[in-house]
Amino acid sequence: MHYKNLIVIGTSHIASKSLEEVKQVIESEKPDIVALELDKKRLAALISKRHAKLRWADIKRIGIKGYLFSLIGAYVEKKLGSKVGVSPGSEMLSAFKLAKKVKAKVALIDQDIEITLRRFSDALSWKEKWNFVVDLFKALIFRKSGIDFDLSSVPSNKVISKLMSQVKKRYPNIYKVLVVERNKVMAGNLADIHLQFPDSKIIAVVGAGHENAIVKLFKQEIRG
Repeated sequence: MHYKNLIVIGTSHIASKSLEEVKQVIESEKPDIVALELDKKRLAALISKRHAKLRWADIKRIGIKGYLFSLIGAYVEKKLGSKVGVSPGSEMLSAFKLAKKVKAKVALIDQDIEITLRRFSDALSWKEKWNFVVDLFKALIFRKSGIDFDLSSVPSNKVISKLMSQVKKRYPNIYKVLVVERNKVMAGNLADIHLQFPDSKIIAVVGAGHENAIVKLFKQEIRG
């Protein structure tokens, strides 16, 4: 998606086609800045190819619910990634390396993961916990999620919209923390970069579920 000097690539973190698109766009466009849906901690983990071990003090800081969520999320992504032969976050790591190759600056635009996990711990309601147990049971026993798509590709806008609608309905607080709040942070950071470097070409690599909202918020930000 294009707007002014900004190109936003919506990716799936385990899709081989996302790897191909990131490579093709960055090498052909040769941007001045590559912005990533990462913070310093997650980039370091991707580069080192291992997750930092959390200490009890860290768990207390982010909350036990945020800690468990990060463990479950990482496990699910790893299992899905193994099915298609792509490590989770490979497209972000590839974008980082390609930025170096084309001599572009790298900007990390996402919210600090510890803030996100702390907010998750604080926001999760009992109803959402119950919905999670029910949905997990359905997925494990009946192998049904209600939405089917090719894991090697980025889901269509229609599929993403349907998925986001379901998440928003069943997990409103989680949706707010993981989607709405982070969209505002990333759009704001992109707007700041654009205002600081108005003539620079920026390519932002973000999850497909964030793409449309980020572009909309970015437009609002730079229009004042």
